[in-house]
Amino acid sequence: MTNQSPLGRRGQMFPTLPRGDVLGTYETYPEAQRVVERLSHAEFPIKQIAIIGNDLKTVERVTGRLTYGRAALAGAVTGLWLGIFFGIVLVFLSPTGGSATSAVAAALIGAGFGMLYGIASFAISRRRRDFTSTHQVLATNYQVLVDPQLAYRANEILSRPEAPRS
Repeated sequence: MTNQSPLGRRGQMFPTLPRGDVLGTYETYPEAQRVVERLSHAEFPIKQIAIIGNDLKTVERVTGRLTYGRAALAGAVTGLWLGIFFGIVLVFLSPTGGSATSAVAAALIGAGFGMLYGIASFAISRRRRDFTSTHQVLATNYQVLVDPQLAYRANEILSRPEAPRS
């Protein structure tokens, strides 16, 4: 059995790392992307290229202190969106056609319950985590790989001076 990918190609049962010749190693992902774009503009078969991120690291950046007010606001916003969704569903699925008033009421009720949930969950976990943060997965470097049969052609394209952008 194979999995169908969103682009219509059949995926492999067990993913494997791409193999090929290394065209170059770059410090940032945008640098590696620019190499692929240059090859694409030169009509190179880009399905034969892969960008590999090496030495992955998880980075957590602290963005601020979490307070009761911030926890309540975050919970209210989440609850508001959930309430809006349920309010719209109620309007469309109601046999009487529903009204905008019921959608607004569902949004406000959702915001209220979300706020209470945000405050309660913060109160329970306050001693363990009282800050907000974002998570990223970053690579130390990025390698551009190409099918070995096309490596000479790719290097030839990349050795040409880059055309000025208009």
